[in-house]
Amino acid sequence: MNNPTAGLRETAPHAVDAVHLEAWMAEHIAGFSGPIDVRQFAGGQSNPTFLVQSLQHRYVLRRKPPGKLLPSAHAVEREFRVIAALAGSEVPVARAHALCEDPGVIGSAFYVMDYVDGRIFWDAALPEVAAPDRRAIYEEMTRVLAALHAVDYAALGLRDYGKTGHYISRQVARWTQQYRAAETETIDAMERLIEWLPLHIPAGEETCLVHGDFRLDNTIFHPREPRILAVLDWELSTLGHPLVDLAYLCMRYHLPADELRGLGGVDAAALMLPTEAECVADYCRRRGREPIAPQDWTYYLAFCMFRLSGILQGVLARALQGNASSASALQTGRRARPLAELAWRLVQQSAEG
Repeated sequence: MNNPTAGLRETAPHAVDAVHLEAWMAEHIAGFSGPIDVRQFAGGQSNPTFLVQSLQHRYVLRRKPPGKLLPSAHAVEREFRVIAALAGSEVPVARAHALCEDPGVIGSAFYVMDYVDGRIFWDAALPEVAAPDRRAIYEEMTRVLAALHAVDYAALGLRDYGKTGHYISRQVARWTQQYRAAETETIDAMERLIEWLPLHIPAGEETCLVHGDFRLDNTIFHPREPRILAVLDWELSTLGHPLVDLAYLCMRYHLPADELRGLGGVDAAALMLPTEAECVADYCRRRGREPIAPQDWTYYLAFCMFRLSGILQGVLARALQGNASSASALQTGRRARPLAELAWRLVQQSAEG
């Protein structure tokens, strides 16, 4: 079971005015009573995240960082909306309490949700889990992702949560724009991906609710069972193509273990983990869909790496500007280049194969 004070900063670079926050919570959150203690979590490269602890309850606050922000980035309003909509669905989420869009309270928009007690796994190899139990953790990830893609988003009031159709082409254009806005140096592999991706989009349109950042450390597992209690960090969620979400989950099989906490170069079977092919097959079985063509799968993987490179470039830009939410932002942002190079190698290998 996680210690709620583990991973908290001694000092908060985006400190919250506890007096103003407490007054706001008393007015907007049922059953709340102060006083409160507010401490920032060490993790989180995008939206600063805080533990808010009262005598009776623990909450989590997610806020936009201060300073100049990229267009449409740090959308805590969207996070709150989707978490609130998914309450009671087959997709486990923390209880959302209230959204504040008034920057006058603590300096930027924020929302408050419940703190969920459980396990967060940071290492894809799951060294802290007994080997026979590791597969169940990964199968639960696939199960929840399939459940998310099966959600009737219109029935949940999310019909206007994003555009339908042409998701990938719009995403390529968007992340090209975001990357350009945060660009600090020329990355040749990104230039090649920017040229190649719009010309090779797989045929077929599908639309569902997608998470956009669905990975192991964005989930909280039950303290003892291989069961997800809450999916976190919905900033990139929208209406989109399900196979992009699946490819993002499966990127872990290609990312280096030392730099990006992946399984690249690791013998998954020896660790009693499902292979990438098994993960994809399990998802397709749960969704009742045909196997994915190899060239299409390469595209989805390359696109996800391109998008993550764009995100990391934004982290780097904020670090250089001095308003990043994580102390490790500079180191994290520097990974944009090797990730883009990995994506381009996948494309080249697929063409050669």
